[in-house]
Amino acid sequence: MKRIGLLTSGGDAPGMNAAIRAVVRSGLYYGMEVFGIERGYTGLMEDSVIPMEMRSVSNIVQCGGTRLRTARCMEMLTVEGQKKAVDTLDKYGIEGLVVIGGDGSFRGAKVLSEQYGVPTIGIPGTIDNDLEYTDYTLGFDTAVNTCLDIINKLRDTMTSHERVSVVEVMGRRCGDIALYSGIASGAEIIVVPEIAFDMNDIVSRINRSRAHGKHSNIIVIAEGVMGAEQFAKQLQQGTEHAVRPTCIGHVQRGGSPSMADRMLAAQFGNKAVRLLKDGIGNRAVGIRNNKIIEMDIIEAVSMKKTFNYELYETLQMISM
Repeated sequence: MKRIGLLTSGGDAPGMNAAIRAVVRSGLYYGMEVFGIERGYTGLMEDSVIPMEMRSVSNIVQCGGTRLRTARCMEMLTVEGQKKAVDTLDKYGIEGLVVIGGDGSFRGAKVLSEQYGVPTIGIPGTIDNDLEYTDYTLGFDTAVNTCLDIINKLRDTMTSHERVSVVEVMGRRCGDIALYSGIASGAEIIVVPEIAFDMNDIVSRINRSRAHGKHSNIIVIAEGVMGAEQFAKQLQQGTEHAVRPTCIGHVQRGGSPSMADRMLAAQFGNKAVRLLKDGIGNRAVGIRNNKIIEMDIIEAVSMKKTFNYELYETLQMISM
């Protein structure tokens, strides 16, 4: 394989630039020509393709976002859109494709591999950590650390005023950001989509913690449950302590990637290129038990995400 392409698709995640760098330089190491496709599958359909050289990826390993930019592309779900994408690949003689994104991006990669014969490799780039086949997705660690830094600062002011802070983090269907940032920040309560909550129980837990000498409380809630403002209003009706909501928002998607995400990016990108070099497609790379793995891409996105109840139980034991 002499020509490969790469794109970033869906929501951006810290570490995408580091992965782009790893793919480009690994490809060049193996004597390949590498083409970057701007704005994900949209750019693939619109012929927004640029050649990438060694210096194209200089000084980006530390940068958040994605230099190739990204977009969500509903047209990729249509046969017409898929044919446009394949026509662009054919125009540039691109023989294999690396797709950095989440489950929706992976489904597009599967179509290109299975229906059009384009060897395609998926790199899991999503802060939500919502793909079961891999222990961690690219960007998750950085997003959690961003939340952790903000929660630490909120704890300072909540303690000063003896308030309750409700902190909304990202995660529509997966509560991993809430779970990990909540445990790491010493939050008293974590509310996630996977586990039903009882507001009366939460009020009781806050009251018990105050009776034991605490001067503030942190509640971390995943956006898939409800917004921080709505939750805070409901909570305020049941407690005499002042409640303040904070939505961390899209700042979670930005920022310089952590060491962990930079290491994942390097290993994921290199593994993807080595698979394409051997003519292998329709695969997703990931990490499991600290080892880089690869598996069928549709099997990867079809696996139902499981929640780490053991970690959640740990919180219950140590939070108060």
